[in-house]
Amino acid sequence: MADHTGGARADVELRLPAEGAYASVVRTTAAGLAARLDFTIDEIEDLRIAIGEATALAIPAADPETDLVACFYFGQGSLTVALETEAMDEPPLDTESFAWQVLDTMAQDASAGSGDGRFRVRFTVTSEVHAGTTGAER
Repeated sequence: MADHTGGARADVELRLPAEGAYASVVRTTAAGLAARLDFTIDEIEDLRIAIGEATALAIPAADPETDLVACFYFGQGSLTVALETEAMDEPPLDTESFAWQVLDTMAQDASAGSGDGRFRVRFTVTSEVHAGTTGAER
């Protein structure tokens, strides 16, 4: 798995088939983690939309019969999501696509692209609620 946060180990890592039917599992996992981090209902819904668009970018880029790996990194009032899959064709990112436009609008620090036989999408969402501790510390 590629390093997305300066060497930090993911707080949660999910590996599942790179198929559209499993996108809901990634969305549900992200929503549960965001709730644990005290995100508001609206922020959780925005995150679910961002995850949907990120998987819409990653899954079509995936080689057949490969996995999609979703890594979640907890921050102070933030959640960083990194999706990665094998993609030997190394498809370019279409920055004019609907999925990219929505993701780039809904999240901070959104990036995507391919290299080294992998396709990666990474973004961060933040919460306006800063409780001072992450949900994992409670």
